[in-house]
Amino acid sequence: MLQSQLSFLTRFASVLTLLPLLSLCAGFAQAQEEKATEGDGYRTIEWIDLMPEDDLDALLNPPESLNNIADGSAEDQIASQMQLAIEQASDSRYQQALISTRVVSTFDGQAIRLPGFIVPLEFGEEQRVTKFFLVPYFGACIHMPPPPPNQIVYAEYDEGFQLQSVYEPFWLSGQLSTTTTENELATAAYAIAVERVEPYTEE
Repeated sequence: MLQSQLSFLTRFASVLTLLPLLSLCAGFAQAQEEKATEGDGYRTIEWIDLMPEDDLDALLNPPESLNNIADGSAEDQIASQMQLAIEQASDSRYQQALISTRVVSTFDGQAIRLPGFIVPLEFGEEQRVTKFFLVPYFGACIHMPPPPPNQIVYAEYDEGFQLQSVYEPFWLSGQLSTTTTENELATAAYAIAVERVEPYTEE
């Protein structure tokens, strides 16, 4: 299972190169470079931009022990992957990066546009999603271990929107802040006051 599915623990670093969306469930193009979106005032960013450089470097260099997990073994269960990494990783810097709440402070207060998948947390009238996590790959926090907190964005959208399918990615636009939000599902190191939600399209 570990070799055939998205393994957050041992393959997170290599999948990062496919940002803005980490997914084995959709054929997205490789992330484009940072650029300002014409006319609407939002800066389009990639997930990798939200991670401090030394955290990224630590994840790009995981301990050798994490590459020795036998396919189909008990250790290969998705539900136990995060705990296994913490127990087996001999590199404390790697362990720290897996649960890092460190942020890139220059994003605080910026109007940004970021793609991702929705993890609903609260609903308003007519079952419109008003609070949720935005995550870089499908299944994070639900079917798979959560990414590091600095790869999760807590979102509030007073207007709310109808979520037809959690399998579909979206573009979120709004003002980003470096605010940590804890939830039973995960911890997010960023928050966004959502102003616009749009279906994801490649650009």
